[in-house]
Amino acid sequence: MNGSTLVWKALMLAGLALSMQTCFADGGLANGKRLFVERCAICHGVEAKGNGPLALKSSPPTPDLTSAAFRQRLKDYPGVIVSSVILRPNGDLIPKTLKANGVKMAPHAWTVQDFRDLHQYLSGLISKQAGG
Repeated sequence: MNGSTLVWKALMLAGLALSMQTCFADGGLANGKRLFVERCAICHGVEAKGNGPLALKSSPPTPDLTSAAFRQRLKDYPGVIVSSVILRPNGDLIPKTLKANGVKMAPHAWTVQDFRDLHQYLSGLISKQAGG
């Protein structure tokens, strides 16, 4: 194999790797959006402002995830905030609110990748809402 063939193959492999990385990142973002829309927006609203259909029916009321305080928490503890809320540190607030309002949501077996994807999506959404 001559030098130009090796360079050509290396460039092709690098391009393939880059396109796969972008594809996986986009897939993660799409998964994060899907999870948020299907599982979170009912309370938080599609723009994460705490104004979804069940926002005022939970006690305490659903928080605005675009607030400066939440943005800082998300930045200080990446991934931890999302997973800790979903894993219910407040007891059974989420399932209790859904049940009290007649909302049936299929169980979801959360994976670490789901938490990462949701965090990525939320970070982007919140950043857009904050104007940056």
